[in-house]
Amino acid sequence: MSEPVQFTCNGKERTLSADPDTPLIHVLRHELGLTGTHLGCALNQCGACNVLIDGHVIASCDTPLWSVAGKEVITIEGLGDRDNPHPLQSAFIEEQAAQCGYCISGIMISAAALLKSNPDPDDREIRAALDDNLCRCGAHLRIVRAIKKAARLQAAGGAV
Repeated sequence: MSEPVQFTCNGKERTLSADPDTPLIHVLRHELGLTGTHLGCALNQCGACNVLIDGHVIASCDTPLWSVAGKEVITIEGLGDRDNPHPLQSAFIEEQAAQCGYCISGIMISAAALLKSNPDPDDREIRAALDDNLCRCGAHLRIVRAIKKAARLQAAGGAV
């Protein structure tokens, strides 16, 4: 039996006795019921499974559970909810920035990290921050508009 792994996920302390080599995405989806993070390529090449670990964008598909011990994990569910949406969530809805939506949680996680480090990014900086996020729907212009809108919402008092 392996040692339990303790970490914080979306503000809640968690202790799991799963195999420590289990990919974090499987723990999030199957142990914690957080299905907003999607499994895309399972090779850390598409960004669909991105989460924040101690504020850094990390692909959860190839991140073993043991590596998050003592750390803070934020998933798309941890950004905001219906009653208190994150500025990105509001802006993505207003700009209709999601088409199929499969990649959007990973894109929002990458955008949240960008807005935390750069509250007023230009188009080039937004595109660079999303370079590792693959989207085949062609919603790129709406996604960039939504991130710029989220930056304005944040500047007007919305928390990020």
